[in-house]
Amino acid sequence: QVQLVESGGGLVQPGGSLRLSCAASSTFSSINNMGWHRQVPGKQRELVATTISDGSAGYADSVKGRFTISRDNAKKMVYLQMNSLKPEDTAVYYCNAFAKDFNGWRNYWGQGTQVTVSS
Repeated sequence: QVQLVESGGGLVQPGGSLRLSCAASSTFSSINNMGWHRQVPGKQRELVATTISDGSAGYADSVKGRFTISRDNAKKMVYLQMNSLKPEDTAVYYCNAFAKDFNGWRNYWGQGTQVTVSS
């Protein structure tokens, strides 16, 4: 069973916007951290933004002021609004959650969604 499902990636011109969504499994009884990471070929996966259950958030310096993370605890969703996109934002974006199900607390990853910023 897929535990995290991302959507919303695609091709956008520099300066444009995209909104990523991530739906968490209904089998999760509790979710602590939820966030977004990204990875380009040949580089390590890097944290983009993260939020905890009270809604407080943290961002990578490279996206501060341009990206906004939000979550809907009732729907078990996390979103990433990306504005003023730059070519260097091109990457596969992964949703991440530290969540509890019948196996206990574990770290989960989505399958990734491609974001390409190009003219």
